Amino acid sequence: MPSCAFAATTTTRGPIVLAILSPDSPLAEGEYLWEPERAPTGRIEIVADVARDTLYVYRGGIEIGRTILIYGIDEKPTPLGTFPILQKKKDHISNLYHAPMPYMQRLTWGGVALHGSGETVDNRYATHGCIGMPDEFAALLFRVTKLGDRVTVTRNWLPQFYG
Repeated sequence: MPSCAFAATTTTRGPIVLAILSPDSPLAEGEYLWEPERAPTGRIEIVADVARDTLYVYRGGIEIGRTILIYGIDEKPTPLGTFPILQKKKDHISNLYHAPMPYMQRLTWGGVALHGSGETVDNRYATHGCIGMPDEFAALLFRVTKLGDRVTVTRNWLPQFYG
């Protein structure tokens, strides 16, 4: 898979991006890219773009992963902003909805988290404010993150590169 390198900084929030993945075609629902060998060391930063239904993972500014996501809409929207990972739990059950949230990574104490969403990661589904992704990708992400790693939830992330 070819990649594209560039030097750019964000003016508002999110990581400094040095290189992105360049897939041969757009990701389909439930698909993902995972190339951690592109950046074996460095700080992990995650960007969830709710306008593009895409989650990006960077290590040291180099994109190492990407997947389709689902998020909260209508009366339970996913909040925008930058959040640290507050808690991690591999096998979590929602206290509010009694639903499984595998590979849960809590972003707010009010219940917003990153987590696996099984086979329901396509645009027909939504969450109650969380960011859902394919279980297999959620497991990979869970293994490389640590408490305090930054997650930015935004709209239209770096349109000049991901347009």
